[in-house]
Amino acid sequence: MNSSSATGVTNRMEMLMNLLTTVSDWIWNPLAYFALAVGVFFTFVTKAVQFRRLPDMIRQLKDSESGDGGLSSFQTLALTLSSRVGFGSTAGVATAIAMGGPGSIMWMAVTGLLGSTCAYVEAVVAQLYKRRVHGEDRGGMPYYIKYSLKAPWLAFIVALTAMIGYGFVFPGVQSNNIASSAQQAFGIEPWVTGLIITSLLGVVVVGGTKRVVQVAQTVVPFMAVGYLLTALLLIILNIDKLPDAIMLIVSSGMGRDHVFGGIVGYAVAWGVRRAVFASATGFGEGTFAAAAADASHPGKQGVIQAFSMYIYLLLICMATGIMVVLTDSYHVKDGAGEMIVDHVPVAIAGPNFVQHAIDSSLPGWGGIAVAIAILLFAFTSQVFFFYVAITNLVFLLGEKRSIFMENVVKVGALAISFIGSVISADAMWAAGDIGYGLLAWLNMAAVLLLTPKVWKIINDYDRQRKAGLDPTFDPKALGIEGAEWWETVFAERQAKKAVAAAEKEAREKRMRMNLKIPTSLRVKR
Repeated sequence: MNSSSATGVTNRMEMLMNLLTTVSDWIWNPLAYFALAVGVFFTFVTKAVQFRRLPDMIRQLKDSESGDGGLSSFQTLALTLSSRVGFGSTAGVATAIAMGGPGSIMWMAVTGLLGSTCAYVEAVVAQLYKRRVHGEDRGGMPYYIKYSLKAPWLAFIVALTAMIGYGFVFPGVQSNNIASSAQQAFGIEPWVTGLIITSLLGVVVVGGTKRVVQVAQTVVPFMAVGYLLTALLLIILNIDKLPDAIMLIVSSGMGRDHVFGGIVGYAVAWGVRRAVFASATGFGEGTFAAAAADASHPGKQGVIQAFSMYIYLLLICMATGIMVVLTDSYHVKDGAGEMIVDHVPVAIAGPNFVQHAIDSSLPGWGGIAVAIAILLFAFTSQVFFFYVAITNLVFLLGEKRSIFMENVVKVGALAISFIGSVISADAMWAAGDIGYGLLAWLNMAAVLLLTPKVWKIINDYDRQRKAGLDPTFDPKALGIEGAEWWETVFAERQAKKAVAAAEKEAREKRMRMNLKIPTSLRVKR
């Protein structure tokens, strides 16, 4: 290829990237604020369920068990967190600080508290319209779009887009993050990292849903606790600076700090955007795991999904933010790109901030700790992406099952995992962002349209809890149609429990009567 041809290809690629970036900005720029507004709206609709039902969150985690075809609430929480706790836990938080100052951390926390109702609502409707398919409980965005909104064509488009995105695009982004961090920390060539990660992912996907869940419920608690313990150790080593760091975060977020007060608008904007994008609140991503939970009432799984936002934004992201601010491991730019403060002149906004923070108190460990965190965060996201892709494939196939198509998704996920680690596919990622953003808009529109049903469900849940009952769900009693799983699988289960309870009571009654009859009068058998 001659130089003029190469230049022409380069120019066309730049034009394509510019077009994709422009379209992506149109979709994403208003999305964060709309998601926050939806969170505020549902906070009123649910009467602040994220605060009222905090004890229920803990109780449900403790009492829930997996059932025939369904997962326990803890398993679905681990699955959800495997997606939420990703690259944004480090890079997203650091970027928010670099662009909005320490005050952006406060607004991430505020967004987490309000946005958790979005997670609650989408989990409730995911539970409401789930289906039993091939012995497993499946549900999520396309299911409630089809069975509640009566828009099968739109549900088909959503499922196809989600299957392609989660199966053939998004896993590559995560492997690229892992390969980059491993190369920086250990000098490992990207292709080597890609081969290792793809092999590990292959072991998981071959095992199907059962192995995906086993990996999530094992790795997610380990990585979350490990990361929080690292942050706690760093805080203890710098405990004398903690009050000043918290004061700086709050005063900057409220526009009262003499250095960062002038960019409080950026603190709000970047705090909200990073919290929404990193947690995918209201985007429908958590609905696929939520639908698989074996719960006796949709409201039970709703509080679990709201709790996942607390763990992610109020614990893990706050841990990152406090580490960075506490150790002055950041720089901040104003709207014109000029430095306001530059505590780390050579660092690029992102994981480097966290690495510098850890190195400041534990020299030499920063790069290793960040690389391990990114490895675990990104790998568990890959595992969850495969689960989402398969769930959407199941929806597209309906009652049929195609081993061939399942293998296509498996091979595709493994292929993009390796390819993503060794190439820079900016155009692919930009296109993926467009698809992801469109899914988010569709999901939030769908759950808003389902507000009347959410209102009925939460009032039913509150009524039963107030009466001291363990909430159980009857869609017919609430005038809700299309809840097939609850009308068949759950109803049959409840009927069997009623029969078993009646038989047990009858046996106990006979035993009590036998005790009352004198031994000499009892009939010998």
